[in-house]
Amino acid sequence: MIVAVLNQKGGVGKTTLALHLAGEWALRGKRVTLLDADPQGSALDWSQQRARENVSPLFGVVGLARDTLHREAPEIARTADHVVIDGPPRVARLIRSALLAADLVLIPVQPSPFDGWASAELLALLREARIYHPKLCARFVLNRCDTRTGIARATAETLADHDPPVLVSTVGQRVVFADAAQSGRLVFEFAAQGTASGEITALAAEVARLAP
Repeated sequence: MIVAVLNQKGGVGKTTLALHLAGEWALRGKRVTLLDADPQGSALDWSQQRARENVSPLFGVVGLARDTLHREAPEIARTADHVVIDGPPRVARLIRSALLAADLVLIPVQPSPFDGWASAELLALLREARIYHPKLCARFVLNRCDTRTGIARATAETLADHDPPVLVSTVGQRVVFADAAQSGRLVFEFAAQGTASGEITALAAEVARLAP
């Protein structure tokens, strides 16, 4: 399965989700490759920091910020159980290529009306991609949120009737994600029994059930 984590809005946690999904599946014994399609190269930076810390790699990270992604990703997927694409913000040609490559698109949003409005451009690109790729599946993911707040609940309720719909699993705004990233690690390597690890495990399981 090729999963693209996309949103044209920056700061919604695309790289964090992409890395943790890849890590969770690798932990479960799956062969995983992460494609860093963001010219900023944050996932590559994370991988290099992990190497500097002498921590063994869990999965491969490949820089592929070019609009041939839709041709190259399926070839990479032949030797992997899962390919995760960490998408770019604001680069429409790269996003189009990622959409055409993917089996499933995850759209991380924070519980804010501004994030919903910012996703409109991506949804237009998604509709365009479905002309050529009609079986393309997509889901919103509530990320960096506190589900106890009224706006988080309201956002979830709004997206429940949306197309694409929202996943049941949510990921909270937690300091441990930033702490782990600084040393090239993932949250389950910091606190395997922590709340953040549990959220990632639930998210990865829900996403895996959507596999074509």
